[in-house]
Order: sequence, then structure tokens, then C-alpha cells
Amino acid sequence: MKKQPRTKKETLVPLIQANRRREWRFELPLTTVIEGKLPDGKKFEEPTTIENISATGAYFCLDSGVVVGSKLNLMIDLPHQLKMKLGGITVRLEEPDKKGKKQGVAIRFNKDFKFIEGGQKKKPR
Repeated sequence: MKKQPRTKKETLVPLIQANRRREWRFELPLTTVIEGKLPDGKKFEEPTTIENISATGAYFCLDSGVVVGSKLNLMIDLPHQLKMKLGGITVRLEEPDKKGKKQGVAIRFNKDFKFIEGGQKKKPR
């Protein structure tokens, strides 16, 4: 019995597409303040809302003109007057949308983070 070549319509398509990310990503609208330096060396601080977050990074939008490789700090508001301070590096940028002029920013976190309660910094145990 001879096998007949498959046509384009008969090409097998996987039913499940693999997720390339190593960590689960959660769509949590967390209020945060982003701190960093612009390419010209000028410091900036800008409030925004995180669109999604994982154990290794986050995605949010900024009006500030950061570039890939920018070091940023995030001060995320948590319940009970707690804040979490995370640092990271910009790994991807998306074009600003025409209406809001905000640029999409993807950041990969450093391993260190701090909890801040009542103005005092606490490191995780």
C-alpha cells in the first residue's frame, strides 16, 4: 500500500499550543509607582497599573521613554498598608498606542525584593 502525500489542508495541527513562559502569568491590576532613569540620565517617577505579573516579571504601560535595558524599581501597593519594592530590567517594549501615548513595558525582576510597612523596609525571611 502506497502512502499518498498530504495536501496543505491535511497537515496536522497541534490541538494544544505550548506556553513558552516558565511561570504562570496573572492578570492583576496592581497599583504601582515606577522609578528609574531615562536614557538622558534624568530620574523619573511615574504611577501606573500593572496589567499582568508573574514570579519573574511584569507588564505595564508608561508615558516615560524608557529603553530596553533600563533598570527600574516598582513600588507595588499591597493590602494592609504594605508595599513591595522590586527591581528589574526592561526586556521588551511595545509601541505607544495613539490614544493614550503610553508605551508597553515588560520587565524581568531581580531576585531581591523588600516589603515596606509604615515607612520601614523589611526584607523577606
